[in-house]
Amino acid sequence: MNKIKKELIFLGTGTSEGVPRVSCLTNSLDCLVCNDAVKPNSKNRRYNTSVVIKISSLDFEKNILIDAGKSFYQSAIKWFPKYKINTIDGLILTHAHQDAAGGFDDLRDWTNNTQSSIPIYLRKEDYEVINKTFYYLVDTSKITSGGTVAKLNFIIIDGTHTIIEGQKFEHLKVNHGDHYFANGYRIDNLTYISDCSFIPDKTMRKIRGSEIIILDSLRRGNKHKSHFTLEEAIEKIVELKPKKAYFTDICHDIEHNEVSRYLVDASKHTGIKMNLAYDGLKINI
Repeated sequence: MNKIKKELIFLGTGTSEGVPRVSCLTNSLDCLVCNDAVKPNSKNRRYNTSVVIKISSLDFEKNILIDAGKSFYQSAIKWFPKYKINTIDGLILTHAHQDAAGGFDDLRDWTNNTQSSIPIYLRKEDYEVINKTFYYLVDTSKITSGGTVAKLNFIIIDGTHTIIEGQKFEHLKVNHGDHYFANGYRIDNLTYISDCSFIPDKTMRKIRGSEIIILDSLRRGNKHKSHFTLEEAIEKIVELKPKKAYFTDICHDIEHNEVSRYLVDASKHTGIKMNLAYDGLKINI
């Protein structure tokens, strides 16, 4: 039997600014996280939050991205060769903020050199934003230079789920602030929610039963209007009771090793294995 393997690779686990912040490197030696993040292989180094779902067997491989933000190309340089990711067979967007969609222009590398086009799956409201910010990718007749641009096939998603290369992505509507919504996605036994400040009851019901949950966790302590804090994320994980949890979308207020030690204790206390995600981490679905 030709067994299918499904893996998730964290291409980035940082917020819109990423880690390190340049201002910390130039103005503050006191920011231990940012000053550590410039060291080779530091787990405090965080590009914009993004993952790739890698589905493979002996005779095929499909790679589906969730988001491609401003630092996506740097993430791809670092992790695509390591994990032998040669094509982008689809990209599904959580929302149209630049830390999720700002890397669309860089997709030209693939459509120029590897494949003819890339399907982009996104909500209507996100398409309307992309139509303004990347108007020349939506309507290539508006290109003003003699160069080429990414060849993207925009596909509007609605309803309960989207099928990409045979894989079901169940839509999980969550608050990303009081009056703005983003999508998370459930893939088999895994739930991925990268940008979230509140999870409605209807979405909670869709998440329940997930064995693995990846959840927004901006910082410790101070509440944020559009993101969970680490404490809020842990509280939600305890309520949902998965076997494993990973926290992502992290700013420079979280130091990887320190918080990882804290999560070891939290895991023992709750019986749920909790981990701080980091760029380049690969997990099995």
